[in-house]
Amino acid sequence: MRTLLAVLLLALPLAPAQAAAPAPSALVLDGVRVAAGPTTTQVVTVNHTAGHRARVTYWRLVAGEWVARRRTDDGRTGYGGLVAGDRRVQGTGTTPLGTYGLLSVFGTHPRRDAGALDYRRIRRGDHWVQDNASPHYNRYRNQRQGGFRWWLPSSDPNSSERLTDYRRPYEWSIVTGFNVEQVRHRGSGIFLHVNGRGATAGCVSAPRRFLRALVRRLDPAAAPVIAIGR
Repeated sequence: MRTLLAVLLLALPLAPAQAAAPAPSALVLDGVRVAAGPTTTQVVTVNHTAGHRARVTYWRLVAGEWVARRRTDDGRTGYGGLVAGDRRVQGTGTTPLGTYGLLSVFGTHPRRDAGALDYRRIRRGDHWVQDNASPHYNRYRNQRQGGFRWWLPSSDPNSSERLTDYRRPYEWSIVTGFNVEQVRHRGSGIFLHVNGRGATAGCVSAPRRFLRALVRRLDPAAAPVIAIGR
C-alpha cells in the first residue's frame, strides 16, 4: 500500500511555486523617480541641480510614451536643502523628496484664467494654516472662519501664512499633497508657485510663464503628480 501511494504521489503534477510578484519597474523621468498611480498621465519632475536650483519639467503620457512638454532650468527649492518627506520638520526651510499629488490651485487671478483643477482666488483674511494646535493645520482658511490663531506674529512657530502678503509668488500656486494627513510639526503649505527672489521656505518654485502654462494644462482626470528628487 505504501509503495502504491508513493507511486501515485509521484505521478501527480507539481503545483507551481508561489513566487513573489516582481516589483513594478520604477518610472524615472529626467533622473527623478516617480511613484505615479495607474491613471496618472501628467507629471512634473523637480531635478535638483545645485544649491537651491532645480530643473522643472512638465510631462505628458502620449501613446504610451512620456513626453516632455515644457521645461525650465530656473526652478527653486528650499533654503534648507532637501529631505525625505517623512523626516521633514516644520520651519527648517527644507523641500520634501518624493511624489505628491497636485491637488488644487489658488492665486490672484479670476477663475476664468485658471484651468480644470479646483481654484480659489485669494481674498483678504485668507491664510494657509500652520498652527499646530489647529484642526485646520495644513489647510486653506479665512480668519473670519476661526479655528486657528491667525493673529500670531510671524516670529511665532505656529504663525500662519497670510496669503495676501505673498502676491508675487502666490500669483499662481499649486497645492501639493505633502502632509495631507496633517502630521503636526512636519510642515504645511508645500506648493509649486511662481519664483520669488531666491530660495523658497520649502516649496518648489518656477518662472511665472511656466506656472501660468502649467495651471492651464493640469487636469484632475489625469491624476497629476509632482516628483521631487536629487
